[in-house]
Amino acid sequence: MSNANTAWILTSTALVLFMTLPGLALFYAGLVRSKNTISVLAQCLVIAVLASMVWFVVGYSLSFSGEGLYIGDLSKVFLKTVTLKSLTGDIPETVFVMFQMTFAIITPALIVGAFVERIKFSAVVIFTVLWLILVYAPATHWVWGGGWLAKLGVFDFAGGLVVHTTAGISALVIAYFLGPRKGFPKTFSPPHSPVLAMIGASMLWVGWFGFNAGSALAANANAGMAMLVTHISAATATLTWMFIDWIKNGKPGLIGMITGMIAGLATVTPASGFIGPMGAIILGILSGSICYYCVGFVKFKLKIDDSLDVFAVHGAGGMLGTLFAGILAADFFGGLGLEKSAVEQTMVQALGILTVALLSFVGTVIIVKIIQATVGLRVSEEEEIGEGLDFGSHGESSYNL
Repeated sequence: MSNANTAWILTSTALVLFMTLPGLALFYAGLVRSKNTISVLAQCLVIAVLASMVWFVVGYSLSFSGEGLYIGDLSKVFLKTVTLKSLTGDIPETVFVMFQMTFAIITPALIVGAFVERIKFSAVVIFTVLWLILVYAPATHWVWGGGWLAKLGVFDFAGGLVVHTTAGISALVIAYFLGPRKGFPKTFSPPHSPVLAMIGASMLWVGWFGFNAGSALAANANAGMAMLVTHISAATATLTWMFIDWIKNGKPGLIGMITGMIAGLATVTPASGFIGPMGAIILGILSGSICYYCVGFVKFKLKIDDSLDVFAVHGAGGMLGTLFAGILAADFFGGLGLEKSAVEQTMVQALGILTVALLSFVGTVIIVKIIQATVGLRVSEEEEIGEGLDFGSHGESSYNL
């Protein structure tokens, strides 16, 4: 066991959990109307605790045990073989379990942004449990657990496929079946607290260092480079989004800046362990521009109310970063090098995107149909347009003035 590596992954684990609680929770809460603030916070919290229990019971085993190409086995249910002495590489397996658990927490929490202000709390509970088992665990096994994509040599250092593609595609599907909020897209209230959103987004940026640099599973030069390129991509994407927003709308909005920042972080995630600073700048420019226009495409062309732009930012960004990881890892762009040609690696990356997206699509459709046939997806119209989900679903008010 390496004490140094163990210390770094313990720290990274805390940072990744910090991304969801309170980072993502505050980011999303600030972007909705004030009467739905508690509902978003409650959804993020319940997803965190549900994901923790699913991971303990069966999620970790399905993701990281066995020799199967498509799904793990049940040899580690209830973590029955995880002891003080068991190692993953040169860190305790207990630390690896916790580190990966924080990824299983934030991934379904990202999807919250697609269905805020109109979904039943009971539907969120059922969706989270089923989605982690039917979508997240297989995708994790394929890419990180020794499955068929891992054997092909797919590049996904910290979750472009496992986290952002799965969350983005699933967000688009559930938003489609749920239907748009009343008044979408023309008559709709702006975010009630850009201040909360900015605080939450800043926490996400800090936590992302654990997300990406922690994925090296060691305190080494690869972790250092991953941290550096993560920061550069986020900064570049923020500036790119800001200038596009400034030119189009006449003023640089804070919400646009932090959305661009998240896009840059999501896009660099799969490539962060394979590229250098020049690749990070390229990904930052690409994400800040492509994700910007993807927001409008989803809302006005597809007419899907992906309320907080989960697909445009995380889905499109994650797939973009995954695809370009096979190119920007080349020596020409200052990357860490390729064993295959850039064309061959990019073909593997594209296959990974297509198959993980298909898994996410099919799995989410099945889960949505189950929920529709049982508790139902959507709150009543009276609750949605009247008192809001804070009081309607939780019996509490966000601001008692």
